[in-house]
Amino acid sequence: MNAALVDQGRRAKEASRVLALASTTAKDAALHAAAELLVDRTADVLAANAEDVARAQAAGTSDTVVDRLRLSPERVAAMAAGLRQVAALADPVGQVVEGWVRPNGLRIERVRVPLGVVAIVYENRPNVT
Repeated sequence: MNAALVDQGRRAKEASRVLALASTTAKDAALHAAAELLVDRTADVLAANAEDVARAQAAGTSDTVVDRLRLSPERVAAMAAGLRQVAALADPVGQVVEGWVRPNGLRIERVRVPLGVVAIVYENRPNVT
């Protein structure tokens, strides 16, 4: 496996431990900051995407797949809007899904907790998650 990917995974796992303890306000602020950064760096994202598209075309990738890969300012704006939409959702972390009391008085609860780190490989459609 590519060493850079392994390093990114390690850093993501370390960050997940911090995020697991973050308040809803802090998580929402991070999502809004990511959205703003994406908007602010749209030109950089589009330039990197143009390189990806050129490599895909040079490799003989079908036009349909290349179109899915290609970003536009509108698609990047939609990605940022998606981050803001997630921030607007209720935070499920800490919600009690189910609970019961054992005969000895011990209360058992099933509580929603952060999932952790999930790695996704995007072959195309970088704007869809």
